[in-house]
Amino acid sequence: MFMLAIRSIRHRPGRFLATLLSAFLGAAIIMTFNSMHDTAAQDGVDSTSAETLSTAAGVVGGYGTLLVFFAVASALTVNVRQRTAELELLRCSGATPAQLKRMVVGEAVVVALVGAALAIGPAMLGGRALLEIFQNSGQVAESVDHSFGPIALLSGIDITLLASAGAAFLAVRQATRGPQRRGGARKFLAYGALLAGAAAATSTFAFSATDAALMAAPAYGAILLSVGFALMAPRLLKGVLDRLPLSGASGWLAVRNLRERAGQLAGILMSLILFTAVATATLTMQAVESDALEASGLTKSIDAKNLETLNFTIVGIIVVFVCVMLVNSLYAATSYRSREFGQQRLAGATPGQVLGTVGTETLILTVSGVLLGMVAALAGIVPFTMVRTDGVLPGQAYGTAVAVVAIAATVTLGTSLATARRMLRTPAVRAVAVAS
Repeated sequence: MFMLAIRSIRHRPGRFLATLLSAFLGAAIIMTFNSMHDTAAQDGVDSTSAETLSTAAGVVGGYGTLLVFFAVASALTVNVRQRTAELELLRCSGATPAQLKRMVVGEAVVVALVGAALAIGPAMLGGRALLEIFQNSGQVAESVDHSFGPIALLSGIDITLLASAGAAFLAVRQATRGPQRRGGARKFLAYGALLAGAAAATSTFAFSATDAALMAAPAYGAILLSVGFALMAPRLLKGVLDRLPLSGASGWLAVRNLRERAGQLAGILMSLILFTAVATATLTMQAVESDALEASGLTKSIDAKNLETLNFTIVGIIVVFVCVMLVNSLYAATSYRSREFGQQRLAGATPGQVLGTVGTETLILTVSGVLLGMVAALAGIVPFTMVRTDGVLPGQAYGTAVAVVAIAATVTLGTSLATARRMLRTPAVRAVAVAS
């Protein structure tokens, strides 16, 4: 079946572009930051520089692993769902579920290996640029040279391959197991993440206002809560749809389409939740911390500078990575609907009505993801602000929230509508005939 996987990739390489891009970006991020471990391990690096580099690698390496898994899982879920008919045909031809799993996992591993190999060069350049950032801010000595060694290389390849294989296995397992069993493990992990996130956020009150580790607990609380919400994305989306009072042809059709495609769109909702929660919580808490330090008249220590650099770097990575992931997933999910759009037009719908339905669907999806992400973010922001400043909701949260929502809406609506408009250029009869 491994040879069948390679043959499948050669036959239709376009369907694997989203997975390849996710693996490439993920491996590049992981290798870039883990090269800081290689750099810190060199002879002659002072302890302060080594601590800064190791901290950056450790913190962002964890984020990178999480991002790679969700990114590849999102792309593979869309890929597998779009190939339901193909997989069913293989089953009717005698392939067993185990053989199908090996084929899909083999495809994912091959694509991930190619993506990781392509990421080595950019990761080397990225590692040098990151080291220069630390050196320019005075956190690392100018005499330290960048090193791209076995830690960066092996961690990037291993994590990308494991994440891709795991995500592919879960995606094909869900597609081939039938409707009788539904996600007991997923539900267990979701509730576990929610409980752990609530506990982490609540533990913020055990710290003092000047504790160096104060930001860690609420940050991890917001992240874990967003992961819990992300894992429950299909159920949460269906709950939102059951309560929407939409009327009119476009609204009714949008809700119907979203209900039928809730499982497929879960990956997009996951990305929105994680992006909103992590970006809003991290940027807001960092702004509160910086303002509190400025008000106290104290100068930033090396640890404070490290934390600030890490926070902004993490958010920058998340913004770029999740935006690419959203564009990939939305493009794949929307372009796959060419036949559906053609059928709607043959039934009498105008191109404007089709675009209106797509826009309504995307708006519902975006609002749902942003609101759930904001809930997770506030669960970390509020405890941190109460301990650090004796306030409740900081003023910095409003500007950050507006920026995050604007980015999320621009990416989701822009990608969906642009892709749908491109699909509508194909004549309706041809779209239905080609896709059939």
